[in-house]
Amino acid sequence: MSLADAPLKLLDASAIRAAELRHDPYDYAFVEQAIPLVHKNAVLTDAPRIPDRGSYGLPSLRYGPQFRAAVDDLLSAQFRSLVEEKFDIDLSNRPPVIVMMGNTSGHYNEGYAHPDSKHKIITVLLGFSREWPYERGRLRVLRSKDREDVAFEFAPEFGRMLMFRVCDHSWHGFLPQKGQRMSLQLCYVDSERYVKSEYWRHSLSATAKAVPGLRKIIDWAPRRIG
Repeated sequence: MSLADAPLKLLDASAIRAAELRHDPYDYAFVEQAIPLVHKNAVLTDAPRIPDRGSYGLPSLRYGPQFRAAVDDLLSAQFRSLVEEKFDIDLSNRPPVIVMMGNTSGHYNEGYAHPDSKHKIITVLLGFSREWPYERGRLRVLRSKDREDVAFEFAPEFGRMLMFRVCDHSWHGFLPQKGQRMSLQLCYVDSERYVKSEYWRHSLSATAKAVPGLRKIIDWAPRRIG
């Protein structure tokens, strides 16, 4: 059995494989339940505790075995193979980087629309919020940098997954909303150097957030989600 054929522990390979690849306004696919709800309580019990707004690199977070199982699936050869199949792309030399967010403050500058860095090839966003009852704060696939120019949106709740091909118009974002908004972003990127720089940047940001004065400045700085 090859690594790409090894069974996934939590992710639903059939649901991911069946998700339609849409092309308007760019290439993306949405999976309603990429992790079956039967795993929800166990995974969220083991999820990292993220006290502040903004994104944190996965190496900076602590979490338990059930959440680790979800991460292991995302980093597996089989999941990469599913993404390659979906987008007809070779990601074998594209290393992954994972960051997470746990809270949003509702400040005007959160959810800033952006197409993602040119260093990113494919982005995967996976919701881990226990619930998201708000109209605002839903992740939006956008036709332009206007956050009201919506092609598709979904609540960042447990197991909901968006995958998209990064390009100069892969705009996405959300309207500000205060809440426990936990989501994971996995990106296949162009180099290990970029992986290291992303983890260093988020580690530096996490350290700064531990200082009250700096945290206040960071809270009001322009905020992006990827």
